[in-house]
Amino acid sequence: MSALPEQTGDDRVDAVLTGLGRLAGLPVSEHVGVFEEAFAGLETTLAAVDDQ
Repeated sequence: MSALPEQTGDDRVDAVLTGLGRLAGLPVSEHVGVFEEAFAGLETTLAAVDDQ
């Protein structure tokens, strides 16, 4: 996996990306759950942008 940026400028997105750091310590069978959490977090963040 490529290196993730240290900061994106949005704390909510940064938190999601930090969560992806857990992948390295998990078996591949658990990766889907982590990706689903990340997707949900990013989806929520994008929806909040529409509300502003």
